[in-house]
Amino acid sequence: MSDKITALVEKITAALIAYRRDFHRYPESGWTEFRTTAIVADKLQQFGYTLRMGRKAIMEVDMMGVPLPEELEKHMERAVRQGAKAELIQVMTGGMTGVIADLKCGEGPTVALRFDIDANDIEESSDEKHLPFREGFASQNGSVMHACGHDGHVAIGLGVAELLAEMKDEISGTIRLIFEPGEEGSRGARAMVSAGAVDGVDYILGIHIGFQAKKTGQIICGTGKFLATTKLDVTYSGKPAHSGAAPEEGKNSLLAAATCALNLHAIARHGQGATRITVGTLVAGQGRNVIPPNAFFQMETRGETSELDDYMAEQSRRIIAAAADMYGCQYAIKQVGGTKSGESSPEMITKVKEIATAMPFFNDIIEYSSFGATEDFSHFMTIVQQNGGMGTYIMIGSDLAAGHHSNYFNFDESILAPGVELMVRSVLDLIGRK
Repeated sequence: MSDKITALVEKITAALIAYRRDFHRYPESGWTEFRTTAIVADKLQQFGYTLRMGRKAIMEVDMMGVPLPEELEKHMERAVRQGAKAELIQVMTGGMTGVIADLKCGEGPTVALRFDIDANDIEESSDEKHLPFREGFASQNGSVMHACGHDGHVAIGLGVAELLAEMKDEISGTIRLIFEPGEEGSRGARAMVSAGAVDGVDYILGIHIGFQAKKTGQIICGTGKFLATTKLDVTYSGKPAHSGAAPEEGKNSLLAAATCALNLHAIARHGQGATRITVGTLVAGQGRNVIPPNAFFQMETRGETSELDDYMAEQSRRIIAAAADMYGCQYAIKQVGGTKSGESSPEMITKVKEIATAMPFFNDIIEYSSFGATEDFSHFMTIVQQNGGMGTYIMIGSDLAAGHHSNYFNFDESILAPGVELMVRSVLDLIGRK
């Protein structure tokens, strides 16, 4: 079996790079991944997987931060122009991108693998030193770029799907592949979990290229201290008035928002762990001689645990309301993202370490690392663990041209094949063989 896996991986190595470059060339941000999902779904159907898409994969009521309908329509039309099948695109109307795919191989446990598929809202570099530009696979979609390696994650996911399908008759249990939209901004997991993405899952694996594993040949077998987060858009509505002749008639939304922003950053720290808060944007007012009737800001809270993040979010809502009351304004809060905290299961970390140790490619094996940030995978993993299962999040090392979310970001494509092999071997170790 071991030699067979190595041979199968070698056979698809060129295809993995081609997949990655295709997805890199046509990046799509959260809830607009129509082309990406359609290409993935088409491949998975060819491999023999049973698919759930659209409303069967996404719970509409739990979608957060969805673009306006007219914007979604433009992205759907673009996806068809860029080679996606129109009939698959229509299933995703409303931004319900992403896919859940099952391969049933008889009696046994269910092993899920999550691959995020969205890109970043970044204009990619057109410098000749930037390999994707030089090699002709830089982003063709303006102001969107795969600057976090998700194009590589999708490629690995398709490689894993193909190999496991070829070995279907030799293994037992169910393989579930989750291709998640909207990971950036922590928007996709909750809607997929609500739709049943991890129902009945015994084990779940997630991967990330690079991040804290910044050298090719390095691997981090388990990750913890994922920060839970809540992302809010806040709107204040006041009353305009002439700032010279009748300022007393106005209700100043700008001051309400500014007062709120300052006091949000004054929320008391918590004795049970780390917390974060950021007001990232604030836009207000209509002119220098008008009492500002409007204000809008974007903010987020984070916590070392979900309970700590809940504390920060609750305090934030209280301060938002109080600032509105101070200035006689109305307010509205819209949650546009959020995910749970998480810790990888020790037993799963040990299994991945044993498998990586047996693979010559990995020459720097790190058992565990704190993530120190937010990743939507933690929501999937925590739900699986709460239901009695286990999970781990793996970081596959790569030499990087620049840091994540940089317009010069690029990773070493030689890690794609070992990434597939590691995931396949991990699944086989967990799921059992006939």
